[in-house]
Amino acid sequence: MGAGRVRVDDKKIINCHADLNQLVPFKYEWAWQKYLDACANHWMPQEINMNADIALWKDPNGLTDDERTIIKRNLGFFSTADSLVANNLVLAVYRHISNPECRQYLLRQSFEEALHTHAYQYVVESLGLDEGEIFNMYREVPAVARKAEWALPFTQHLADPHFKTGTPENDRKLLRELVAFYVIFEGIFFYVGFVQVLSMGRRNKMTGTAEQFQYILRDESMHMNFGIDVINQIKIENPHLWSPEFKQELITMIRDAVTMESRYAHDTMPRGVLGLNAPMFEEYLQFIANRRCAQIGLPEQYPGASNPFPWMSEVLDLKKEKNFFETRVTEYQTGGALNWD
Repeated sequence: MGAGRVRVDDKKIINCHADLNQLVPFKYEWAWQKYLDACANHWMPQEINMNADIALWKDPNGLTDDERTIIKRNLGFFSTADSLVANNLVLAVYRHISNPECRQYLLRQSFEEALHTHAYQYVVESLGLDEGEIFNMYREVPAVARKAEWALPFTQHLADPHFKTGTPENDRKLLRELVAFYVIFEGIFFYVGFVQVLSMGRRNKMTGTAEQFQYILRDESMHMNFGIDVINQIKIENPHLWSPEFKQELITMIRDAVTMESRYAHDTMPRGVLGLNAPMFEEYLQFIANRRCAQIGLPEQYPGASNPFPWMSEVLDLKKEKNFFETRVTEYQTGGALNWD
């Protein structure tokens, strides 16, 4: 009592000792705007009609075995992945991000991660798939397990109740974790699956499932943009953390992620299907990785890598993935069905 009102200058992304209840005055307007944009983009899985998907899945001649594998593998991976991200937000990130307007967005993101897991369950239930098979792929299918195993140590480390930021070593651990989840897990590991499922939708196959994934992709794009803004703001406020050694460590993480996700593309698509093949995904992942590096101020790692899926720019204009200080997302609308034309 009597300590005086919180000023905007008292606020910081991490290691802030101001009253966490002081939402305003805003210091990071971009975080509040992202919260508002996310609220305007609200949707629910049950709003999407799955009848065409159910009929196609039940038709023994409706899909090839390779197409069915793509659907099941991606449901298995994403159901685990979004649960991992949700756990990470609630058990780790929220504790250590001390800014109220950023926490407001994290609460919205946490709900959206729950919504995405709900969407996968809704698809699994609609298609009559074996729930045990799908939701245990992270234990039983190596292609899915490898990516989940890569992410788990980051969550478990920062979820330690004895872990606290405030030292350069621990602040770097948090920053490393933010890069791991926002830049790599959501920004690289998700993209093979998104391309595969959305490509089926473009061919008028599994259109309900693809529509669910397109809504999820829009959410995840905003999550990633928020995380990148947080990373860059932490760099601005704590430049000593961004050492040459630390940057090289992050580059190694990103390059390893590209290799791992390329293996996932080969594992889920051993033969060409839907006009796609695994080598195409290798270049796409290099193209995406170059963008991720540029977004957090690291040098591009794959000179000349191009986008073999230009139609993805129509589904999700990659220019919208710029740092918030460069542009704003304005496309989010409430309700409405997505147009596949």
